[in-house]
Amino acid sequence: MTDIFSILKSDHDLHREMLEKIAETVGDTPERRDLFEAFRVEVTAHAAAEEQSLYATMLGAPQLQDDGRHSVAEHKEIDDLLGELQQTDLASGAWLTKFKEMRHRYEHHIDEEEEEMFPAAEKEFSKAKSEELGAKFDRRKPAEIKVAETSDNGGDKE
Repeated sequence: MTDIFSILKSDHDLHREMLEKIAETVGDTPERRDLFEAFRVEVTAHAAAEEQSLYATMLGAPQLQDDGRHSVAEHKEIDDLLGELQQTDLASGAWLTKFKEMRHRYEHHIDEEEEEMFPAAEKEFSKAKSEELGAKFDRRKPAEIKVAETSDNGGDKE
């Protein structure tokens, strides 16, 4: 079994790669649309599964509640930015500006998780608990991908 922190860090590495590929695209192209949609679905599903596994447990631990609340709030901000990006013309300067803002906020969020929140939670959870949460995340994420594929993060998905 793999612990929750290793799983989440692996996802974060994938997300960083996806963001880099999107940043290399120009204009309203099928490539940019496909990469952005894949990122949106992946990050939306990741966040939901993370909230249902790790954050739900952290919110029940008094010493970790503040970190859990902070991260849930950041997920909401990123979700809102993804929705705004969906409503913006991919060829516009406004889209690129909003993408850069979302990327900066998301990368800050995952860096903060990896450098501060995960080490604090690792100290509180046993290896068995970390593995149990990893298994829960792995069970939830596929279902959350299906939900994310049909959602629009507040955008105008057709």
